[in-house]
Amino acid sequence: MIRQSLAASVVLTLAVSTPALAQGKSQLHKKNNGSAATPPSRTALAAPSAGAVSSGGATPLAWLDDASVLEPGGVSFAISALRWGGSGISEVNVPVVDLALGLTRRVQLSASVPHVVGSADPYGAAGGLGTLYFSSKIGVLDRKASSVKVAVSPTLEVLSPAAVDTLAAGDHRMQLGLPVSAEIDRGPVRLYGGLGYFTRGAWFTGAGGSYVVSQKVSTFGSFSRAWRRSDVPGVPIGDRDRKEISGGASYALTKAVHVFGSTGRTIATLEENGAGTTIAGGVSFFVMSTRR
Repeated sequence: MIRQSLAASVVLTLAVSTPALAQGKSQLHKKNNGSAATPPSRTALAAPSAGAVSSGGATPLAWLDDASVLEPGGVSFAISALRWGGSGISEVNVPVVDLALGLTRRVQLSASVPHVVGSADPYGAAGGLGTLYFSSKIGVLDRKASSVKVAVSPTLEVLSPAAVDTLAAGDHRMQLGLPVSAEIDRGPVRLYGGLGYFTRGAWFTGAGGSYVVSQKVSTFGSFSRAWRRSDVPGVPIGDRDRKEISGGASYALTKAVHVFGSTGRTIATLEENGAGTTIAGGVSFFVMSTRR
């Protein structure tokens, strides 16, 4: 139980270190201070600022997910905070609430609800609810002999009001996504990866690993990439993608309660695509089913 919960909590730490990407009208102008950077709450191509919840813990909803599913009747809840900063601007999300419920051996429901702290800067963070994510994770493969799992997670994305302002005419606030994830478990080591697509033209992929150091401590590292279709013909993909390296750790206060922290940094990414650094932390709670 401890090992499973630690590993899942560590993947949540990855999720809260993933800020949003810039898209749409934000690329058409620079701010009065000369910066082209855009805070996550004002972008339409957004990564979850916290993760959906998985077996014994929580994992990223879109960018990098494991393939584990909560036991039927199991519940996982996490509350976290993060700060993103880049090119002289910043954004704070607090609280970020993530919840999941196991329905069957192969199906769980998840939700991610972030609150954005508003900024007095007219180009800064837009206060209120951020982009919301609601998903169902469906386990399609679970080979216990080889410890290989595969899952798909049909996702409903509800863009924040500020992000809606960046959409092109005819685009909708609600979008659909289909992340696919895979996981290999080898004792204290877990390797996982994912890829997927959202109907507004956003693609994403990533890979990572976690290691259970002790009965109470686990660590992780990951690399993720996201890109989008171009609104202007001939724009190279390097001008419309975002790449990030993240790392963090989780500590078990009890079998059911874990605290976690992480940091993430973009590499080879333009300001208007969300270049910056994210620091995050929080606590997760696990209630396992009493069914036999």
